[in-house]
Amino acid sequence: MKALGNFLYQIYKWVIFIPVFALASIIFSLGAALLAVIISPKAGSLSGVMWAKTVAFFTPMRVKVYGRENIKKGQSYVIVANHQSAYDIFALYGFLGIDFRWIMKKELRHAFGIGPASAAVGHIFIDRSSPKAAYESIKEAKAKLVNGTSVVIFPEGTRSGSNSVRRFKGGAFKIAGELDLPILPVTIKDTHKVYGGGTFNVRPGKVSITINPCINTAEYKGDMKLLMETTREALIQPIKEFNS
Repeated sequence: MKALGNFLYQIYKWVIFIPVFALASIIFSLGAALLAVIISPKAGSLSGVMWAKTVAFFTPMRVKVYGRENIKKGQSYVIVANHQSAYDIFALYGFLGIDFRWIMKKELRHAFGIGPASAAVGHIFIDRSSPKAAYESIKEAKAKLVNGTSVVIFPEGTRSGSNSVRRFKGGAFKIAGELDLPILPVTIKDTHKVYGGGTFNVRPGKVSITINPCINTAEYKGDMKLLMETTREALIQPIKEFNS
């Protein structure tokens, strides 16, 4: 029976899901750029939310969110999340419920479709070609992260492909310190089961997001190692609880 279900899903994936994904990506990227220019970057960001929800619906991926009480309205955060799969993007964008911007490599600014749309919405492009260029990128980012607009960073630097949390890299926490914003640890669980990498290697599944209590970066000035350890433990704890 399971083999039949997998076979039928493969037909569905190629006949329905992939065409919908491609069409939605084009429509919502154009919508994001237009809304950002005509109304505001926040309005453009809503198009990204709808894109993520559309992809999740047609996958299908069901998302359960815990800990919304840990979000303070109007507060901007550095959202630090574990990184399991490319589907983390759809889970966070579609269901986190916070207006946020992604940090991207500057080279993506000119990527077809996604580059201009991301620039219009206000996603942050980091130039790491020199310390001065990186500093200017951070200054630009800080001006955007006000009145509840936050930024998402994946400190593992690569996808884990599992519910484990890899060792953190320090760059994300250096940025958090320079932005002078509290860290909001967000734990993602089971997106790797929905998308395991490869060419449209997707399958239906259930995913959870846990919004943990925020961490005041001001309390860790001069001790980035402790800040990294505290944040990593906060991300790991919900996974431990689910598995216990």
